[in-house]
Amino acid sequence: MSGSGNYQEFQTVEMRKELEESNKENSDAGSASGPNSTTAPPSASKTMLYPRPYADPYDSRKYFATRPGAFDQAMDDLKAHVMSNMGETAHSFWLLAEVDHWNNEKERVAVITDSALLICKYDFIMLKCLQLQRIPLSYINRVCLGSFTFPERSLDKREGEGLRIFWDKQQEPSFLSRWNPWSTDVPYATFTEHPVKNINQRFSTICQIPTFTAQLVQAVQNAQRTDPAPGQTGRVVVANEPILIETYTGLMSFLGNRNKLGYSLARGSFGF
Repeated sequence: MSGSGNYQEFQTVEMRKELEESNKENSDAGSASGPNSTTAPPSASKTMLYPRPYADPYDSRKYFATRPGAFDQAMDDLKAHVMSNMGETAHSFWLLAEVDHWNNEKERVAVITDSALLICKYDFIMLKCLQLQRIPLSYINRVCLGSFTFPERSLDKREGEGLRIFWDKQQEPSFLSRWNPWSTDVPYATFTEHPVKNINQRFSTICQIPTFTAQLVQAVQNAQRTDPAPGQTGRVVVANEPILIETYTGLMSFLGNRNKLGYSLARGSFGF
């Protein structure tokens, strides 16, 4: 990436010199031919001199998940944990952003195994798993895809689309759970795509919500056929509908999401 960026910079400088020489020749020719001569509009030269970049490579490098070997190490750690503690095989790994019930965005590694969905809080700086939530696949009964929505009078907003996974239709979030920003007693999980989804082909693949949803639904259907949950009837329902986040002021999520506090991120250097 750094090589392509330098090439673009050098090319821009060369183009600037050529255009300056060309403009000088045109101005000399124009003064000789008279006041009716025309020159190129200034907007055209600005477009050529400063082409709009496709992506900023330095912006994506600040995420430690993109550092060479970081995600591979996370995969190895989780594979070993799944095999030694659960006796299962991890089939796919995904880098996503979880959006909690207070609209706080958090970096997560999602793993689909033989019988469970694992949601891992992984520290890509220290390269260790800090927290692991296990959701049996046979308990997942509903998957929703859609745009994020908020209450009518909410000051909190979030653009884009996401995915919400429900795994216990018998349980509804209590009043205390909904109003406790640190509560984990919520029978669903909400995801959106990770900010580094466009850095390269690999991250574009493992950050895609549609592909992750398709594999998850297939795994849930297989698990429900082989080992159905007690009291669970019917297949998983896949719906396209808005995803409601019941927040109103959103001050905490505004500060956290704006500063990317839920990500393993390089935040600059301090000192002299």
